[in-house]
Amino acid sequence: MKLTVKTALFSMAFAMTATAFSGIALACSENGKDGFLPPNRMYIPPRKLVLDARGNPVGGGITEAEFNGVISAVDKVYNPIVKSMGGNLVFHRNWTDGTVNAYADRQDGNWNISMFGGLARHKYTTVDGFLLVVCHELGHHIGGAPKIGGSGNEWASNEGQADYFSTLKCARRVLQNQDSIRRMRSLAAPDTVLKACRHDFRDTNQAAQCVRSSMAGFALAQLLGDLGGNANVSFDTPDTSKVTRTDDEHPEAQCRLDTYFAGATCDKDFMTDVSDTDPTVGTCSQEKRDPSSFRPRCWYAPADDNGGKRVNPRTPYRGRVM
Repeated sequence: MKLTVKTALFSMAFAMTATAFSGIALACSENGKDGFLPPNRMYIPPRKLVLDARGNPVGGGITEAEFNGVISAVDKVYNPIVKSMGGNLVFHRNWTDGTVNAYADRQDGNWNISMFGGLARHKYTTVDGFLLVVCHELGHHIGGAPKIGGSGNEWASNEGQADYFSTLKCARRVLQNQDSIRRMRSLAAPDTVLKACRHDFRDTNQAAQCVRSSMAGFALAQLLGDLGGNANVSFDTPDTSKVTRTDDEHPEAQCRLDTYFAGATCDKDFMTDVSDTDPTVGTCSQEKRDPSSFRPRCWYAPADDNGGKRVNPRTPYRGRVM
């Protein structure tokens, strides 16, 4: 009964949403050796579903209904947008596959996103955290500049930009009609997050969406730590490192948390599209003297010409992205 009620509430909430994806590359590898997460050998097969008093799976993770509900919500919003861009958004729902990763690619006109049950069943995965993963993969397709390998790449936004897009645009668009104030009350958000979101958004529901996205990013940072990264992440200890050239690869866990938080607190309209060539369009940016919420310097190096010199320059990208 709890599962039925919870699933119904989730489906109703996510049924009120809207936008897109694109052509030959993967945002996480099919065999799980690379993808949304760094290479890992973790594999979490399906298990007997046991719910706790709140209707959540014992051992953490999300249910199959929630897995499909999140994907359907993003598909409903972004499929028409991708179609208007000339692509065909296709989701591959691999619930029974225990791979702890996700990826995106383009092939034969299809803008593919592959999601795996192993990632959904991980103990640190939440419904909102899973939403950010789907949005990250979508971000490789339509997240804008900086792109992998620079402007010569026709489609794949780099890892940091896919993270930034997930909270700056995608999650907001998907969550816009949900009662995020009620959802937020169940989150143990620290004062740093609450104050930042209230400061940047006068609308209380938008502020609550900001909190949800920020805490979703925190859950994913914890997941990264569980896979062997640095688990000591906090909203109060941002990564102070500064790259001299934009790094296309996966940032460290703290840097990724900083990126999610920056996207969540940026006050730019989520309806304003990003640009494939100019990273300052539709974003908070140092280049345009925005005071905060711009891409962290731990992976992004502002450039006057927005050319985005890369740490690892490549030929135009044709393969998978993580």
